[in-house]
Amino acid sequence: MLFETWLTARAAIALLDRALASADLDAEDFAVYSVLRQAGEISPGELARWMSAPATTVSSHVKRLVARGHVRQVPHPGDRRSYRLTLTDAGQHAHTSAGQHFLPALAAVEAALPRPAGDVQQALRELHGAIGVAAERV
Repeated sequence: MLFETWLTARAAIALLDRALASADLDAEDFAVYSVLRQAGEISPGELARWMSAPATTVSSHVKRLVARGHVRQVPHPGDRRSYRLTLTDAGQHAHTSAGQHFLPALAAVEAALPRPAGDVQQALRELHGAIGVAAERV
């Protein structure tokens, strides 16, 4: 099951990279921008947990997005040593533009599913949760 999940993740990334090739973002960037847009503001630690990535990976990713002018580091209101991340107007525009390439890919996948998309999404959420539980035990 884990190998099939890995294969599926790789195929999804490849599909999205192709769909987003003419946009300013790749699949990973689009996902991070989506999280930032939905969250409004998020700490690097929260982003690392969401990405299931080490802090060093998130830090280098954030530096790249800040250098693009798409992400701003906002002082954390409760911890002066920390900061929160938010999309700039340019980052929101890049995400919106990339979304125009993402949506047809999503529609094509959903049209090819043998069962309702909501059922598949629910199964994926359950699998993600099970992987999270297993990760805490291993």
